[in-house]
Amino acid sequence: MDNIEIIEDKTLELTFIVKDESHGVCNALRHILMENPDVEYAVYNIDHPLTGKPEITIKTKRGKRPRIVLKAAAEQLKNESDEFKKLIDEEL
Repeated sequence: MDNIEIIEDKTLELTFIVKDESHGVCNALRHILMENPDVEYAVYNIDHPLTGKPEITIKTKRGKRPRIVLKAAAEQLKNESDEFKKLIDEEL
């Protein structure tokens, strides 16, 4: 994955940078992550609105790997985006 740069990968915490994305995708992903009962917290920060790259941190509860939770959340975001696109296409 060329768009993701892992900063820190611990047993229960993962921090990474998402290249070429904005608040929209990061906030949607964070929202999905926070709905997961295995996630203690999910936050993101963009240092500078014009030049900063989003840095996301996921902290999971005991026994849950952040990478697995992230993959599931990304898949859910993709599916929801596809469903929304389909609804728009049907209306237009």
